[in-house]
Amino acid sequence: MQQSSSPPLDRGDLQLLLAIKQQGSLAGAATAAGVVPSVITKRLAALEARLGLKLFQRTTRRVVPTPEGEVLCQRAVALLEGFAAMEAELQERQKEPVGRIRLAATFGFGRLWLGPALADFQARHPQLELQLQLVEQLPDLALEGYDGAVWLWSVRGQRASEWTGRRLARNQRVLVASPDYLRRHGTPQGVEELAQHACLVVRENEQFEVWRLQRERDRTEMRVRVGSPLSSNSGELVRDWCLAGHGIMLRSLWDIAAPLASGELVRVLPGYAMVDADIHWLAPHTPTTPRRIRLLVDFLAERFRAEPWKLKPASAAARPGSRPRR
Repeated sequence: MQQSSSPPLDRGDLQLLLAIKQQGSLAGAATAAGVVPSVITKRLAALEARLGLKLFQRTTRRVVPTPEGEVLCQRAVALLEGFAAMEAELQERQKEPVGRIRLAATFGFGRLWLGPALADFQARHPQLELQLQLVEQLPDLALEGYDGAVWLWSVRGQRASEWTGRRLARNQRVLVASPDYLRRHGTPQGVEELAQHACLVVRENEQFEVWRLQRERDRTEMRVRVGSPLSSNSGELVRDWCLAGHGIMLRSLWDIAAPLASGELVRVLPGYAMVDADIHWLAPHTPTTPRRIRLLVDFLAERFRAEPWKLKPASAAARPGSRPRR
């Protein structure tokens, strides 16, 4: 005949083991549980008999786990934490999320795109409080008390292990100029011709005068060193110069969607782009993610998934023109 297996461990068994270990005595565990010591003694004896293992070594002064009992206690901690997390999540799903979400983002994207999205998200969940801090540099999110950041580049290098991340949307930096500039100076027909043009540069890294452009057709990368009669650390100022007809600019699609749509700017060399500026969610590593944060990240991913700043190629491309006269 097939022997019946012993009943599996339940939550009460795991709590019993940890209570005995933490109190260091059967009497202490009984006091903590509000029962007489004989109840704890009988429960432990029955558990050891079921498992066929001695879980605690009794001395006149203290009760300590055996090696097998220590392993079981370690597993019990993880299992009970899992039970608690599961219950918290189920309770959270049954009610409207509440609490505060503190975020960081870059100035431009935060104002133009993230701000309106957060307002819509908060309207859906009126018991949430959202705080958005616009910053120039990515802060230490955990140290400064942020729940996360919406950032234009993923974090690489040594600090990458400190974060969890998710790409919210693809984004490209593209070449644009005003129609007036192209009428006066001609439209470049190849990447190499950019060196003959006034190129407006944002000084945001050490290689700001070298543009790394990828050909969309076959993803071939080309580097071109550009002349920059006008440059600034302010992307908004460089955009203003471009709108005023002072040169060609390399700028994120999300930042120039409106002037592209209106025709104030047009794409130059539309088959090329710089593809290093995707939109990312970044957050400190934590054992669990609160439901309010998960809801927000899913909302932002859906909001930006279709890249609302991206125009159809036909409407964004620059009209062919003559070669530069400069």
